[in-house]
Amino acid sequence: MHDRRKSGDERIAEFLSERLRPALYPQRLPMDIGAWHIPGEPVPVSVALRADYAPFTVGEPWGSPWSTTWFRVGANVPARWAGRRVEALIDLGGDRGPAGGCQAEALVHDEHGIPLHGLHTHTCAVPVTASARGGEPVRLLLEAAANPTIDAATGSGLHYGDPVTAGDAPLYRFRRADLAVRDDDVWHLLHDMETLDGLMRALPAELPRRHRIRTALEQAVDAVDPDAVARTAAAARRVLAPVLAEGAHTSEQVFAGVGYAPLGFGGLWPLRETARGCARTFSTLVTLAEEYPELVVGASSAQHYAWMRDQQPHVFERLRKAVADGNWIPVGGTWVEPDVELAGGEALVRQFVLGRRFFRDELGADSEGAWLPGARGASAAFPQVAALAGARWLLARRPAAGYPASPTHHTFRWEGIDGTTLYTHLAPDSAALTSAETDFADTGSATTRSLLPLGRATEGPGRDTLERARRLADLAGSPRVAMRHPAQFFREAREEYPRPPVRRGGLDLAAHRGTYSGQARTKRGNRRSEVLLHEAELWSATAAVRHGVPYPYDELDALWRRVLLQQSQSILSGSSIAWVHEDTEHEHRDLHRRLTRLVRRAVGEPDGAVVWNAAPHPRREVVTLDAGTGQPSDTAQVLPDGRLAVLADAPALGAGLTGLPLDRTPRVTAHTTVDGQQVLDNGLLRVRVDASGLVRSAVDLATGRDALAPDGAGNLLQLLRGEQGQDLLGADRIELLARGPLLATVRVRRGTGRSTFVQDLTLTAGSHALTVDTEVDWRERDTVLKLAWPLDVHAELGHADVQFGHVARPTHESADGSSPEFAAHRWIHVAEHRWGVALATDSTYGHDVSRHTRDGGGTTTVVRHTLLHPTNGADPYADRGLHRFRHTLRPGATLGDAITEGYAVNLPLRPGPATGAQPPLVRVDHPDVVVETVKLADDRSGDVVVRLYEARGGRTHAVLCADFAVEGVHETDLLEEHPTARTHRHGRVPLTLRPFQIRTLRLRRAGQRQEDSDGD
Repeated sequence: MHDRRKSGDERIAEFLSERLRPALYPQRLPMDIGAWHIPGEPVPVSVALRADYAPFTVGEPWGSPWSTTWFRVGANVPARWAGRRVEALIDLGGDRGPAGGCQAEALVHDEHGIPLHGLHTHTCAVPVTASARGGEPVRLLLEAAANPTIDAATGSGLHYGDPVTAGDAPLYRFRRADLAVRDDDVWHLLHDMETLDGLMRALPAELPRRHRIRTALEQAVDAVDPDAVARTAAAARRVLAPVLAEGAHTSEQVFAGVGYAPLGFGGLWPLRETARGCARTFSTLVTLAEEYPELVVGASSAQHYAWMRDQQPHVFERLRKAVADGNWIPVGGTWVEPDVELAGGEALVRQFVLGRRFFRDELGADSEGAWLPGARGASAAFPQVAALAGARWLLARRPAAGYPASPTHHTFRWEGIDGTTLYTHLAPDSAALTSAETDFADTGSATTRSLLPLGRATEGPGRDTLERARRLADLAGSPRVAMRHPAQFFREAREEYPRPPVRRGGLDLAAHRGTYSGQARTKRGNRRSEVLLHEAELWSATAAVRHGVPYPYDELDALWRRVLLQQSQSILSGSSIAWVHEDTEHEHRDLHRRLTRLVRRAVGEPDGAVVWNAAPHPRREVVTLDAGTGQPSDTAQVLPDGRLAVLADAPALGAGLTGLPLDRTPRVTAHTTVDGQQVLDNGLLRVRVDASGLVRSAVDLATGRDALAPDGAGNLLQLLRGEQGQDLLGADRIELLARGPLLATVRVRRGTGRSTFVQDLTLTAGSHALTVDTEVDWRERDTVLKLAWPLDVHAELGHADVQFGHVARPTHESADGSSPEFAAHRWIHVAEHRWGVALATDSTYGHDVSRHTRDGGGTTTVVRHTLLHPTNGADPYADRGLHRFRHTLRPGATLGDAITEGYAVNLPLRPGPATGAQPPLVRVDHPDVVVETVKLADDRSGDVVVRLYEARGGRTHAVLCADFAVEGVHETDLLEEHPTARTHRHGRVPLTLRPFQIRTLRLRRAGQRQEDSDGD
């Protein structure tokens, strides 16, 4: 009998845990176990099928960190179990370990090696048969991964993902491998009671509905005989039937449930483990979809599916069937869920292009929405990019309660910088439907609908979640939960809420904690990869059109996919474990080698006579040639390290000559004053560097304005430790390396006793900007490194470069005197009426801008680049070692100058062979219209594709001119589809662009024939 002296809530909880759950599997049979331990890299199942397995018993330890153990388990179903549901209960012991919690998972195969199901932290039951024959053998093969759990926020865990120092002590102890009968009456009673119990606890105490539910639950407890739970469970279900049958009120909140598992990429596992985890999760979910036909799974990232196609073809075929049956929805249309604040503009385009094409070609599916439930934030350029790729809506995650930037509304129209809007919904974190109170809180929305991702961590929804969802479909007192295709949810939301509020600018959804600057080598490698891909496509297209060189379609496509994979949220933000970032840096180095080879194949090996300009603006500037490239002459300057400085002139997107005479270009001079200061002057800019290596003056000679604030020190390195700050004011050594006439450089060395800093401050003939190259050997802990410039500018706003445009941010300080960090790509511009300063960067993303009033009047605007910001999370040793950064300071700069400077810093002139000047394939007659990409069409038709955009923020009329015979011109979407004919005459295409508008044009070459790839 049940103890009636306890409260009703206590009796219900005790009954669930001590009576009902133990009765769920009334009959069990231990399975035989064999084990094969693999300490190194995983092996395919074909190898495991032929391996020798040693006897293994329950209770034995297994799983050294990052290793794999293959288990072979087996038993015969007893004859008396005929007609019963049989499951294999396997507990790998993965919720305990020396790291304070470990995650042991496995992919379960049948005896032939075909994947069946995943084993996860909360999913230990593997379906064997819904109705046993009795006597049949059960033979399973388990690929178990011994992956330690690491806390991304604190870095606590086992060796931070380092495979070398992790050791070989086992992490887990195998707990169970049983063949068991599941009692269906107990199963359903358990979920009836848990659903009602959760609802009861969430309802206000004064509601009669709460008391009716408690009474019914207590009566159900009384209806069950503790000595015959299975036999009396059906009677208890009949007691609960009336309260379960009470339907929800029509005004109740409606949650559109969609199965979701935030698999991610990298993160706290290396990519090899992410791919294996994907196979486990997908196997589990497609099995669930077969058992629960109402289930709708929304899974993004084409890369996950590509892994399944290439590594797990059986899983992939099951996925294709689930897609065809409508249970599985490839959502989002991107290659991975990218970091949409830090990925470059063309990279965001390719995320959609490659992702949507994969979904259509391999799965016969398409996506009309964007899917970013893991995003910390999103760039204001994203709505236009997504819309041009076919997206009509966006799903992102809801900020945590109390987050300062949390939107007032969860459903709104998000307007980007060009005026494009996306119907946007912020969904709560994925839920397991464990209680109405925690899963169903929804405020600040004028609509009664919300999309609810269902699932846990990397597992997705389990059977428990789906059973509760069935009961919550129409249950009085609870919001209604109904499985919905995400597109259907957005259609219904639009019908109910056709005119939601508009939110403009970027989305800020979570604290970043150094993600704009942490793991600087990963970020620099990404930026360099984007630049080289731009060059490889541009010069390969030029070589194909000019000289008939085969265009490397296949190789470029493969390289883009590799770069896009490394732009996932966890990797590009810098929040992954050390192992992931080490792999990423290796991947970037290999990408750079391959892309450089493609570029050189297109332009030739350099000899210094010609330079190729991949930037969208013409340039006349000094370029340095490596030693042995080019010949000394009276127009060249020999540098101390053997390199040559020469003056070059090149058109936008074309090639020009080097070794030009200075003629009217004033020489740069350098001299040391009596008080030890270095003065660099080129007739356009005069820079004064003091004896500590700080820039005390940078005068724009055209106006006489000094960019530096009075008594201000530019090029100031700052160390920040918590609330404490330290300015590096002293220098160990300063030397004048080069004195002109083409190039003058001051080298500054300084250190902290642990870290060292070497900076080259360079001014060249004809340049309006000072270049600062910073090399850091970083050995600090819990410290942020910034580069500060106090500018004599009264700036209300700072303009920051984002993909395909820029955004304005207030320069005022916050109430506590701090200035929030924000993301900018290539440049920042601060200005007052008629005069401003541009600062450009080749790899830094994190910046802050603040404004201060000086004593006695005047305003100082301080711009700081965050060079290093270790997150001290999953990789506490992040950013140790050598780093290189390049920044430029351009006084007297307009917004257009800032754009030009940003492209120039990121796309240095490339030396080529003595082939003479080369005009560009295309050019635009207006400086505000920027050509971002030139390539050949992906359909291999030979069409030249040009992507351009308005960069200043104003309506512009321009003409695109092609330097080849043009037969036809069409405007397309980003996928180079849905063409609209455009007027043209002799290769001239008139264009009108609204502010920040992106246009993609296909130019059909006259007389061209279908091209084949070169087979790369």
